[in-house]
Amino acid sequence: MTADDWLADTRTSYDTVAVSYADQLRDAIAGKTYLRAALGVFAERVLATGGGPVADVGCGPGHVTARLNELGVDAFGIDLSPGMIDVARRDHPELQFEVGSMTDLPLDDASVVGLLAWWSLIHIPDDEVPTVFKHFHRVLRPGGPLQIGFHVGDISRLKTEGYGGHPMTVYVHRRQPDKVTSWLRDAGFEIESQWLCDPDEEVPQALIFARRRP
Repeated sequence: MTADDWLADTRTSYDTVAVSYADQLRDAIAGKTYLRAALGVFAERVLATGGGPVADVGCGPGHVTARLNELGVDAFGIDLSPGMIDVARRDHPELQFEVGSMTDLPLDDASVVGLLAWWSLIHIPDDEVPTVFKHFHRVLRPGGPLQIGFHVGDISRLKTEGYGGHPMTVYVHRRQPDKVTSWLRDAGFEIESQWLCDPDEEVPQALIFARRRP
């Protein structure tokens, strides 16, 4: 499968489920203590640098972007799916959202002071992840914080239905934290912390806190 193929499938899938996805996940952060804590740590790191624009890459319907702004962070959202961006703009008209792909991030060099990518890397194939992380490094200012959230595991599976029973065609890649941190170090990041959440669940979740090396 070419990059154009899986990107098109991912875009179409999330266009299809955008409204249902937003309805199901609108209050998801409120019930997740560790996710709220992770966002708080990220916001604190951003504000400690003096603040500035922050990119929420793979923002979906914008609920995480909105939470960051509530924490005092000047966050904006980027997502591959125009349907998701339409929902984000509908639900959060005061915030900025744009269509774009993390595989060719439409941001200037060193233009953001922080970058967050929560559970959006899960659809990126292994051979494309180093390119994505090079873009993250390029757009971040030296010392800027990066936070990545993803599913933990060793398999990839094809998701054909989701969020209200709508059809989807997306691969979901589960990865071990050590694999992700290795890619990040190769791309020029320093790892600050790793969190493993829900370790007893069928699919644990991981959060990695990093920063762009000066």
